[in-house]
Amino acid sequence: MDDKIKFDIEFPIHASPQLLYQYISTPSGLSEWFSDNVNSRGELFTFIWDDSEEQAKLLSKKSGERVKFRWLNDEDDQTTYFEIRIQVDEITKDVSLMVTDFAEEDELEEAKMLWENQISDLKQVLGSV
Repeated sequence: MDDKIKFDIEFPIHASPQLLYQYISTPSGLSEWFSDNVNSRGELFTFIWDDSEEQAKLLSKKSGERVKFRWLNDEDDQTTYFEIRIQVDEITKDVSLMVTDFAEEDELEEAKMLWENQISDLKQVLGSV
């Protein structure tokens, strides 16, 4: 299996960090934009899309700041994860979502486009288009 490549994308977003955190850290918030439905049992989150289901383990979270997950189908690869981090510019107070993820080289552009679509959905939910 090829090593996956780590990538970071920044998405400027017009919303308060407190509100954003609810959308990136709770099953109800994530099901508004990330997948059709999300269930959680402790650290285990189940993401449901149409006919498929993926499970992820919540690796860490910091209230109001970030969440980090690992897909369970990547358990053999302990180095990959996806993280969504809220970043606030100290001077301008502009808010951005920073996404860190991993993809195989030939899937890199597709993975970035997927995040762009997901964050676009989030912005619509927030009324921040």
